[in-house]
Amino acid sequence: MARVVLLCMLLTGCNNSPYPAGAERENTLFYSFDERSPRYLDPTASYSNPESAYTFQIYEPPYGYHYLKRPYTLIPKSTLELARPRYLDKDGKTLPDDAPAEAIAESVYDVKIRPGVKFQPHPAFAVDAQGKHLNLALTPGQLGTRRSPFDFEHQGTRELVADDFVYALKRHATTRIEAPVFAVFADYVIGLKEYADLIKREDAKLLKGLPEDVRDKPFLDFRQWPLAGTSAVDKYTWRIRLKGKYPQWSYWMALPFLAPVPWEADAFYAQPGMSENGLSLNQWPVGTGPYMMAEFVRDRRHVMKRNPNYRGEPYPCEGMPEDKAAGLLDDCGKTMPFIDTLYVTIEKEKVPRKDKFKQGFFDVPEIERPEWGVDFRNDADDSDDVKRLYDERGFQFPVMTDISNWYLGFNMLDPVVGKGDTPEQAAKNRKLRQAISIAIDWEEGYGRIFKHKGGMAAHSPVPPGLFGSREGKDGFHNPVTHVLVDGKPVRRPIEDARKLLAEAGYPGGRDAVSGKPLVLNYDFQRAITPEFKSENDWMAKQFAKLGVQLEVRATDFNQYQDKTLKGKHQIFWGGWLADYPDAENFLFLLYGPIARSKHQGDNYANYDNPDYDALYRQLQTLEDGPAKQDLVDRMVAIVQADSPWSFGYFPWGGLAFQQWVHNGKPSIMIRDMAKYYRLDPALRARKQAEWNQPVVWPMALLALVLLAAAWGARRSFLARETATARRAARA
Repeated sequence: MARVVLLCMLLTGCNNSPYPAGAERENTLFYSFDERSPRYLDPTASYSNPESAYTFQIYEPPYGYHYLKRPYTLIPKSTLELARPRYLDKDGKTLPDDAPAEAIAESVYDVKIRPGVKFQPHPAFAVDAQGKHLNLALTPGQLGTRRSPFDFEHQGTRELVADDFVYALKRHATTRIEAPVFAVFADYVIGLKEYADLIKREDAKLLKGLPEDVRDKPFLDFRQWPLAGTSAVDKYTWRIRLKGKYPQWSYWMALPFLAPVPWEADAFYAQPGMSENGLSLNQWPVGTGPYMMAEFVRDRRHVMKRNPNYRGEPYPCEGMPEDKAAGLLDDCGKTMPFIDTLYVTIEKEKVPRKDKFKQGFFDVPEIERPEWGVDFRNDADDSDDVKRLYDERGFQFPVMTDISNWYLGFNMLDPVVGKGDTPEQAAKNRKLRQAISIAIDWEEGYGRIFKHKGGMAAHSPVPPGLFGSREGKDGFHNPVTHVLVDGKPVRRPIEDARKLLAEAGYPGGRDAVSGKPLVLNYDFQRAITPEFKSENDWMAKQFAKLGVQLEVRATDFNQYQDKTLKGKHQIFWGGWLADYPDAENFLFLLYGPIARSKHQGDNYANYDNPDYDALYRQLQTLEDGPAKQDLVDRMVAIVQADSPWSFGYFPWGGLAFQQWVHNGKPSIMIRDMAKYYRLDPALRARKQAEWNQPVVWPMALLALVLLAAAWGARRSFLARETATARRAARA
């Protein structure tokens, strides 16, 4: 009977929350990540969108973007102001600000660092009373089973200084990890190419005699070797010297690539046993930003906590005209961050992720993905019942058109779809790429079928909204894939694609010599969920129009990265969320010196065209104007003809927020968004309870059955006892 009573008591206390009891009342933002934990959180190596959800909350680059203003406006973050370059001629004489690019031999940036900024608590900074570091000379035995920096007894901090930025820039010459923007930086930072050669030689000395696969490598201390292009003028002044003129450098200053890196962190993680225990900058970053990594459970959970040493920043008081009505100025002047904890859990499937949002268990589905608002809006458009539910629950789905793209790429190192070894083969392979580009009907797939991910078909790599883009303007189209009909671009008929395919040597999708069917490999960068399967099935049908078989080779994102580094991909799905608002940031994705498989860069197509590269180098020196527009037009024409990409589409963007999440404004450029968000945990707790009331009748029915059984059992027991007593009395 006691168990029955206990069961009845539990009926009023059970819930389906995936979090510890009471978590909904805490000042914690709950959201998700998919598939795998981030591979790189080291600011020198990290360059993927999923990783930015962590790096931008933890690291603090010199600059950032104003949260509310559009067009995007650079603002100082760990610096006092935006540095204006000084221009020098070949003799070192100062030039005026409007000097022609060809006269400028050097640009000098003197960046003023904000005094009083402190790094997060970390054992690398712990010192004794004499200032001697306590944790930078550990033995494997001393490390023991520690797997988190917070397992160490002694923690410390120190002030941010100019030398931390100098050290960070030098690290791009490293031989120890990927440095995806080294090639770009080396084109401009004075002496960086030569510095990389020096570091390679010095590292070889350190590693001499050690096994090639050794995990614990000696500390590579970049402080030992000066670099002409970067130095500390004084404690709070960081000098950068660039070759020529490069206006885009200020945009790079808003990325974690130039966030400060303390030498102590490098030294700490280079100690014996650290790698084996999962202790590195890739799991445990060390920054000055508003949050710090507090828990890292690979492929399960990541928790970022408020950095107790963060100085705080005032919420902006200016924005766009519509921001005041949207409540985005209500927190004007209040100190950020507002939220104490960012709690991120894995959710591999889209459907359960959406369900948890609808139940109120995710405050946002993902913090960095720009598709969720569009997805939920499409659900509401397709069903009145769904729309009613969303309205009743007060979900917020702000949308925007932002600067990003999705495309299908061809590995130009591949013998079938790539550049080709001879002029004749190059021409045939180009026609194959062009035929495929015609056959893929992006207007159908991502304009009408997959509306939740949809957008406008692209005719170039450069999204609308950037200077130089002609997307959506009268008469502009890709002449390879479209023709103009009544002034509007219309996709070429499939017969045009089949003709090109035959000229490429594959009539009807078969090799003209061997007669074998043409089979191409599609290297997809996600595990195949039901959602992705439908998209991949659609893509296979596009190739089938030509009689070409498409084999989908799906891997998780980390495995895909390995494959592309080795050049083992053939056809691939790619996309780019802008690093900065300039056409150059999209055109550089096809720049030869940053080829993925040769130089570990972001040119995943491994496209290498000398004419294009020469124009790109000119583009980097130009401010917006007619000359820049002309260069962009010429570069676009080259890649339209060469077709290293099927240009895909420019997606619509939008975010999804619960009604208790305030200050949400969709943007691709703003990646440090967490510090701006504010929560109402009490409202969340009430709504979760309201939306997830236990279905008690099955349990109540079970309780009644158990009560009836207990009553029956007791009645039988009493009957037996009475019968026994009667028999005993007769005896």
